[in-house]
Amino acid sequence: MHSDFDDHSDTYREDVQRSIGFLGQSHEFFVRHKVNHLLRLSRRWAGEPQELAILDVGCGVGITDRHLVEAFGRVEGVDVSKDSLAVARRANPSVTYHEYDGASLPFPDGSFDVTFAIGVLHHVPVSARAGFVRELGRVAAPTGLAVVFEHNPYNPLTRVAVDRCDFDEGVIIPSKFFTSRLYRANGLRVLEDPYVLFFPWSFPGSERLEHVLRWAPLGAQYIVAGRKP
Repeated sequence: MHSDFDDHSDTYREDVQRSIGFLGQSHEFFVRHKVNHLLRLSRRWAGEPQELAILDVGCGVGITDRHLVEAFGRVEGVDVSKDSLAVARRANPSVTYHEYDGASLPFPDGSFDVTFAIGVLHHVPVSARAGFVRELGRVAAPTGLAVVFEHNPYNPLTRVAVDRCDFDEGVIIPSKFFTSRLYRANGLRVLEDPYVLFFPWSFPGSERLEHVLRWAPLGAQYIVAGRKP
C-alpha cells in the first residue's frame, strides 16, 4: 500500500464513478452490496453486529464506514493516506480513524471481532500480500473474522472498470484461488469464498440467484472470509 491516494482524496467518489459509469449503475449500489455481505458474514460467524467491533483496513475516505456506524457496536478505520483520513473523519465523526505504515496494523492481537479490506489487496505489492493477510488475521479475535473483498480478474467488465480507473494503473489483481491460498498459508482457515456481484442491479430473486452462482468465476468480485483455526 502507498499514500498516492492523497492525490485522489477529494475526487475519489468521482474517480470511481467515472470508471464504472459504463455499467449504468452508481457506486453506492456496489458499496451497499458489500455492506450487506459484511452484515451477513458477521451474523453467521461472529455474532450480532451491534455487539461487535469492526476494523476497515484501507478505509480511504470512509465511504463504507458511514453504512456501518449504526449497525456495529464500534467502527474503526485505518489507512496510509493522511488526506483520505481527513476526509473520512469529517464524513464520519463517530468513527475512530488511524494512520498506519501499510505493514503493521497499530493494534494488539485480537482487538476486533471483524477486520475487512475492500479492494485493497490489489494495491498491496505482491511480495507484501502475505504480511497484509497475516495482519488482518492477527488483529481479529480468535472467534472473529477476517474478510477480503477483491475484484475478479476473470470478469471482463471488471477489467474494463479497472483499466478506466486512474489509481488502478498497473495493479496486479489477485485471483480468488491466490487469495484463498494466502489465507491458508498464513494461519487462517477459509470459511467462505464466494464470487459475488453477478448483476449490476437488483431484481426479485437476484439474491437467491447470486447464492446459486457463488461458485461460478463470473462475478465481478469475490469474497474470502476466514479466521484462526
